Amino acid sequence: MLSTARDYGNDEEGVGITTLLRKANLSYARLSRILHDLVRSGLMDEIPQERGNRYKINVTGLQFLQAYASFEEFAESFGLRL
Repeated sequence: MLSTARDYGNDEEGVGITTLLRKANLSYARLSRILHDLVRSGLMDEIPQERGNRYKINVTGLQFLQAYASFEEFAESFGLRL
């Protein structure tokens, strides 16, 4: 979810829920819960608009993705797959 928001959302507007639904291949209910958790955790920002909300990865979310990529590389060096 975070990488999709990073890759498909522009800096000002973020990404819409339709794009996230298509890329994640999840039900609306499941995606809504995940987004709620990411916003509550401080990894994404919710941007209210007239026609629904948009979502934008924030600095903390970007730092998390970088740390995850480093950990994934470390695990793969030991033959582990995440």
